[in-house]
Amino acid sequence: MKDFVAYLVKNLVDEPSDVNVDVYEGDRSTVVEIRVSPTDVAKVVGRQGRTIKALRTIAMTVGARFDRKVRVEVVH
Repeated sequence: MKDFVAYLVKNLVDEPSDVNVDVYEGDRSTVVEIRVSPTDVAKVVGRQGRTIKALRTIAMTVGARFDRKVRVEVVH
């Protein structure tokens, strides 16, 4: 999950070297925290949150295959 989300985010931003993805596993859930440079936060969030919403949908779909709930957060 970590590598997959990192790959998607690195292709969205101008500074892919500043992308940091942390994954915290629980019993039945996973939290994915994305850190990017301050100038790239808007690109990850997108207009009216559309890009981050799409990332969350993709992550939840992948997590559903493994019977896990996935939450994606952008931390700055």
